Amino acid sequence: MRGDSAAKAVPAQFPSEEIRRPIDLDHLSKQTLGDPGLEEEVLRLFDEMSRVYYGRVEASTNVDELLRNLHTLRGAAAGVGAFALAELARVAETELREGAPVNPERIDDLDMAVHEVSAFIAERLKDAA
Repeated sequence: MRGDSAAKAVPAQFPSEEIRRPIDLDHLSKQTLGDPGLEEEVLRLFDEMSRVYYGRVEASTNVDELLRNLHTLRGAAAGVGAFALAELARVAETELREGAPVNPERIDDLDMAVHEVSAFIAERLKDAA
């Protein structure tokens, strides 16, 4: 199942250095085949996409729409190695699927994680320039 594969992409244990980074750079490098130009492009696209989908999460007017946007954000985050963001989206998605009401704290946590990832990407791209 597609949703399960995104959840399994999150490592069970993070190396202590990697857990402090919003994006696992080793994972990202593997995903981009070690190509620095491709890595930069993927980071740019993910930065834009994560902000767009977080905006859609906020603007969701029903649970199905919210689930769809959380799932998309989760999968994209796991794909680039933004595992903390992916985990936050997964938890929110799981709670909703189990019938819990929308938790405003979860949405706030997602907002902070998206901003943290965005700041990390900006710094990384600045260093690459």
